Amino acid sequence: MLSIATNVVPGEFAAKLKAIAGIGFDAIDLSLTDVAQFDGSPQDLAVLVANTGLTIASLGPIAAGASPSMIATNAATAKALGADLLILAVDSDLPNDLPARDGVRVALRPPRRAEDAAIAFVNDQNDTTIGLALNAFDVLGDGSRPARLRDLDGTSVFHVSLSDGPATPVLPGQGTLNLGGFARVLARAGYRGPWSVGATPAGPDTVRDAYRSLVTTLSDAAQTEILLRGTTPSLPPKVPANGFEFIEFAVDPSSAAELEAVLTSMAFRRERLHRSKQVALWRQGAVNIVINQDQGGHAARAFAEHGPCVCDMGLRVQDGAETVARAKALGTQDFSQSVGLGELNIPAIRGIGGSVLHFIDQQSDLHRVWDIEFEPVTRTKASPPAGLRRIDHVAQTMRYDQMQSWLLYYLTTFEMTKSPIVNVADPSGIVRSQAIESPEGEVRLNLNGAGDSETLAGSFVSGRPGAGVQHIAFQTDDIFETSAQLMASCFTRLNVPQSYYGDTQATFGLSDAMTAQLRSHNILYDEDEHGAYFQLYGLTMFDGFFFEIVQRKGRYSGYGARNAPIRLAAQTRTHKGAA
Repeated sequence: MLSIATNVVPGEFAAKLKAIAGIGFDAIDLSLTDVAQFDGSPQDLAVLVANTGLTIASLGPIAAGASPSMIATNAATAKALGADLLILAVDSDLPNDLPARDGVRVALRPPRRAEDAAIAFVNDQNDTTIGLALNAFDVLGDGSRPARLRDLDGTSVFHVSLSDGPATPVLPGQGTLNLGGFARVLARAGYRGPWSVGATPAGPDTVRDAYRSLVTTLSDAAQTEILLRGTTPSLPPKVPANGFEFIEFAVDPSSAAELEAVLTSMAFRRERLHRSKQVALWRQGAVNIVINQDQGGHAARAFAEHGPCVCDMGLRVQDGAETVARAKALGTQDFSQSVGLGELNIPAIRGIGGSVLHFIDQQSDLHRVWDIEFEPVTRTKASPPAGLRRIDHVAQTMRYDQMQSWLLYYLTTFEMTKSPIVNVADPSGIVRSQAIESPEGEVRLNLNGAGDSETLAGSFVSGRPGAGVQHIAFQTDDIFETSAQLMASCFTRLNVPQSYYGDTQATFGLSDAMTAQLRSHNILYDEDEHGAYFQLYGLTMFDGFFFEIVQRKGRYSGYGARNAPIRLAAQTRTHKGAA
């Protein structure tokens, strides 16, 4: 049984129930506040819940220190609701005795400091109607390992909540707790009760995010624990993303000319044109940039809503249809539009800020999209490439209150891991950055949460109905050689403050020659114990979008966090100067 605490879901109670049932939950953990605010009898409330197809997994929690009369009153309410479980929060003062409850079970939910005492109390009662309610946030938040519960009698546990942490309660996957290990240990100990999810309320997407995070946590854990199989609906496996197949821009003639000029200065070539639409493919190395000026379809709608923007990304996956199936099972909306004669119906889902994610695989003709839908462009003069091999990463900027939701969107659909959040100092505020990537780094994404509209990231999303791609980084094997070629092709780069290079030389012990080379190319530098990182930035366009060129040496896996404030300050000066 999959359950959600009603107090974390925003909105009017009947609307809550409809959303909870619609996304796939089986039950609710009914809060006492929702009961108190309901305009009707407990029996009326029970009918309302039952009419949505849900059951009541628990009522509560009652606050620690509640009197026997308070416990008895709430037990009677639970009985009237048809709920057989009442949750009682406890602390160091455990109840001396529990009143008669007319068949309603009671589960003690202790904080970590009172956990051993609560377990001993339950064991001493020797009463099958008295048990435990374990919340992972309480149990694991102090750094404890799930393995310490392996000797617990799982039949004495009546309720489990998979709230992540450790700082504040968040949804599974948004924190760092080992919830999979926690679930496996309890299943092996004999727990067969409901699996609940609850956290701090987080806006209109809370129900969807809670469902996808709970189902993903349990289904991932079930891969190595057979006793957890069947606790969730059957899901296609998580999808390995093997790279970026394309990035698509929605533009009009004016912004297309601006984008094409920048791509030309970066040694991209227009290689193909769509057979029936005003769409062009620009290419260098394994990078495919699609420029869409067509007057119909998704790109035209994206341009009308956002202006020039990245409207679509294509990811290489093992099975496109299976990818969409998993995403839909977790509450993501799929995407489709009319397909013309000779065009492929490429599997897709809705993405960040109204964008689209398409999936290219080798299972069918999808990987031949460039040959099937496009015709080669006749070139009279060949321009040499500048050494840009692939897309290193894509940065998507959003309001900070959306960031955790989009984090779950990626982590529950794809095989990706996250890095700790980095606070980046913008001249006008703080931007929070969360990096996620596929196991081998074929797909890297930076999710940037803007809390202040005065920051560069904040101004990018200000006034937009959603988030968007703010920059794309291309990878080269020799950034100085690439930079020299881009100088010859008139690529306009971001000017780095000269004082930056003296500090960088001192920080990393760089030679005078290396420092001079960095300075002459306006290249930023970082290193760690695994390797080094070089960054070259273009100027902003389209109200804040920009390109970046990077080189990774050794096993450096970061994104130059120490350089972000320097880059942001330089971009802010340039942006204001152009205004």
